[in-house]
Amino acid sequence: MATSMAAQRSPFSLTAQRSPLAVPPVPGSRPDHRNLSHWMSRALEELASLRSASDPDTVHDLRVAIRRCRSLAAVMEEVDPDPAWPEMRKVARKLFRGLGALRDTQVTKGWIKSLAPEGDTLQAQLLSSLDAEEKQETEAALRIAEKFSEKDWAHLERHLKQRARLVPVGSLAAECLALERYEEAKELHNRALRTEKSKPWHTLRIGLKRFRYTVESLLPDHYALWGDQLKRVQDLLGDIHDLDVLAELLEETKSPETEQSTQVWQEKISQERLERLETYRQLTLGKTSLWHEWRHNLPHGERLEAAAAARLHATARAADAHPRRTNQVSRIAVRLFHLLHRAGAAHAFKDPGMRRIMQSAAKLHGVSSQGDHYPTPKQARKFLKSLPVPPNWTSDQWDLMAWVVRYHRGPEPKQKNGFAKLSEAQQTAVRALSGVLRLSRALRKCGIETTRGLGLENSADAMVFRVPGIPDTAEAAARLAAAKHLLESTLKKPLILKAVPKPEASCIASEPSPEPAPNPVTTPT
Repeated sequence: MATSMAAQRSPFSLTAQRSPLAVPPVPGSRPDHRNLSHWMSRALEELASLRSASDPDTVHDLRVAIRRCRSLAAVMEEVDPDPAWPEMRKVARKLFRGLGALRDTQVTKGWIKSLAPEGDTLQAQLLSSLDAEEKQETEAALRIAEKFSEKDWAHLERHLKQRARLVPVGSLAAECLALERYEEAKELHNRALRTEKSKPWHTLRIGLKRFRYTVESLLPDHYALWGDQLKRVQDLLGDIHDLDVLAELLEETKSPETEQSTQVWQEKISQERLERLETYRQLTLGKTSLWHEWRHNLPHGERLEAAAAARLHATARAADAHPRRTNQVSRIAVRLFHLLHRAGAAHAFKDPGMRRIMQSAAKLHGVSSQGDHYPTPKQARKFLKSLPVPPNWTSDQWDLMAWVVRYHRGPEPKQKNGFAKLSEAQQTAVRALSGVLRLSRALRKCGIETTRGLGLENSADAMVFRVPGIPDTAEAAARLAAAKHLLESTLKKPLILKAVPKPEASCIASEPSPEPAPNPVTTPT
């Protein structure tokens, strides 16, 4: 009943006035995918239309195009430190905000015309005031539009079109980013339900838009099924925001002469708002909640683990100036970890959760937020700490991984600064995994490019790594001695690197890959 009443009583509802630029595809069909490049080009087209006519539809369409671009840029910044992403958001910020003020005025005028009681004298007064505001805001928006650099925007579009490919459409990394937007919006949903104040509901509206635009651009198959649902919920939240803006305007313009009329308006606004809140609750609470449906079709279990790893892989591709070198080190490090795990060398290698930390640290140890060819370990840790914690990770696990990257080279860990605040078990884990990375880097520098034939013999007196192809030179011996020191001191046992013959080519081809250690979905710290 609430839904039908809302539809009947609000000819200015978002269904008519806030229609998105993209028409929702038919469920089950392959959608007409609209990527970042499309929306950046569309923004320029709408900008040209605005300069010739600043009607509400044009203002809305330009603002929607810009919002989609800015939302996608915010998502991509989580995996790609390229400065063009924040630059794009910065270039469009002033125009977006200027259009926002004008759009709010135009929307409020529409609500006043649709909600005004018959013969109401307050309507004319409100419209007269808003007409004057709209004129000023239109002039201000047009001035900003004239100063907008289309050349800079087009240049950013060409550059970011390539960067956006770091997260392929429909990929596991795309699912991970969509899940993050979902979790952010779901938390805002939970907060909004605890109150009827306007700010939490407006914040939820923004969070839902970010989730919707991420799904639309990165998971078009999902959007084909969810588009109508997302739009309907967004429309309800948009109506609630519009009504809150109108209620605030009435409160600001209240006077003794219009007090009675204002009271009638406020009661009607409250009724319209309550109907939409009730409809939203019906759609998003209980067993048939849309939130449950959306979450059910995003990664779970092993797929969630793979999606988080894919997101980290995208970051490694985006932020590592030497990906080939990093991949070689990563393969060696994971193999050494597996050998130490199988030998039960230390608790850090027995804990199955440490394998994920080892894999991620090995993959990300070369990243830099500035694109430096030789980032310092401190810079790498600072960059990693600035990223959102991946789904299915805890903050402690992510922090531990960043510490492993911090000490993968350079001075060994000491009892000072943040490292000293870690527990004894965490410090030991950092030393052990950083030691593996240090040794892996040294082996790569000594010419070890494959893990084939790499083995470990564990005895009471020492651990002997069999390494095919180690060069018999003083330089290699000195490098490996320095590199193994941290791991050796952590294991409290000598590490011996024993040169053995390289496997024959036929043996390499037939030798099976090592069985990976367990990698559970949830990992204790």
